[in-house]
Amino acid sequence: MSARYRRNYARELLAWGLLPIMLGMLEGGVVGITAKKSFGGQVDPDLLDLVIGLLVGLPASANLTSFAWAAFAHGRHKIRFVVSLQVVTILAIAAVCLAAPTAWGFLLFAVAVAVGRIAWAGVVTLRTTIWASNYPRQDRPRIAGAFASIQALCLALVTFLTGLLLDENPDAYRWVYPLAASIGMVGAWSYSRIRVRGHGRMLASERDHKKSADKLKPTINPLGILRLLNNDRGFAAFMLCLFLIGTGNIMVTAPLVIILDDQFKLDYVQAIAILTSIPILIMPFSIPIWSRLLAKVHVVRFRSIHSWIFIIKNLLVFMCILYSWLPGIYIAAVIQGIGFGGGVLAWNLGHHDFASPQSSTQYMGVHVTLTGIRGLLAPLFGVFIYKMLLDQGSATGGGVYLVAALLGILGATGFLLLSKRYSKPPELESAD
Repeated sequence: MSARYRRNYARELLAWGLLPIMLGMLEGGVVGITAKKSFGGQVDPDLLDLVIGLLVGLPASANLTSFAWAAFAHGRHKIRFVVSLQVVTILAIAAVCLAAPTAWGFLLFAVAVAVGRIAWAGVVTLRTTIWASNYPRQDRPRIAGAFASIQALCLALVTFLTGLLLDENPDAYRWVYPLAASIGMVGAWSYSRIRVRGHGRMLASERDHKKSADKLKPTINPLGILRLLNNDRGFAAFMLCLFLIGTGNIMVTAPLVIILDDQFKLDYVQAIAILTSIPILIMPFSIPIWSRLLAKVHVVRFRSIHSWIFIIKNLLVFMCILYSWLPGIYIAAVIQGIGFGGGVLAWNLGHHDFASPQSSTQYMGVHVTLTGIRGLLAPLFGVFIYKMLLDQGSATGGGVYLVAALLGILGATGFLLLSKRYSKPPELESAD
């Protein structure tokens, strides 16, 4: 890595070693299991399962606010804006200490988690713009992989320890959450020391209406999504395929939270390990492999290979639920971790293969907004399918995983067809 990138890289690496300790408190597995077990006796079971579906989907559905964050940040200091959102997330997580194990406490818990995730969606939206300015394309998969690896290790550790603490005392969340928030504050301080290369020119261009064409300006108008997708049909097709496979992946998490508790009777640490700790722990081992592939091929070609990992996982979990084979669930968690390793790279960097540096934020805004739509709808769809199967006499409701696998196959097939047009990274295509 060039010396001019190292200082920012070191500061950002430290930040992503501390912020995940806080972010672990918002992970779907931790939030879902905490809601199910710590508040289970205080809320109507059907309402609880519905809210769990919404909470588990929050990491994705909160991205519905991405266009608003992109619009608000347009022409504003990027690092200060991101750090402000990190502080909002920190305060929301700390507020969980006020959530007593009652119905009102559950409401406060759910609101705090939602606020934290909505604020974090802005961080996710804007950080790729910072990466595009600070690191060259050929280095981004490796750099993003390093950030994701350290983040994964921290998340795996903190979620596992949280499970252990909650097994000892279901009310421990009231001090674990604010403790994690205090560590996150140190991470936000480290992030505040990052400098964006060419930041002055970027801000001047964004503020100058003559230099910044309307089509490149982020907007809170939802029609902006349609305009961009209409102007870039290749990106639109890519988003459609990603929507299909992403819906299949998101829709099964909430039913699995319910199944692990109702069918397998797992404690906090076992359930959190399957839902969060194991997949995240496996990610750093698969990220280097996926990053080398992503550096060589277009993201469409990458997704045409990578998507089948999740299809295999969903089919395996279906069989494990059908035969109540718990070891297979653990194996599926490992497979999911392998898939997550590639997913975290392609999700954060893939839009760069379609966008120019000037339009990166807008493309990312479309990407994460569509992620938010499926994050809002898919968990509810998954719980609906699960409940419907049970009502129709299914012993387990595990057929929801077959539906997810079918959606994944449709999306992966679309990627394969689209990869005939997109195979090499933009730099290599232009060189040809």
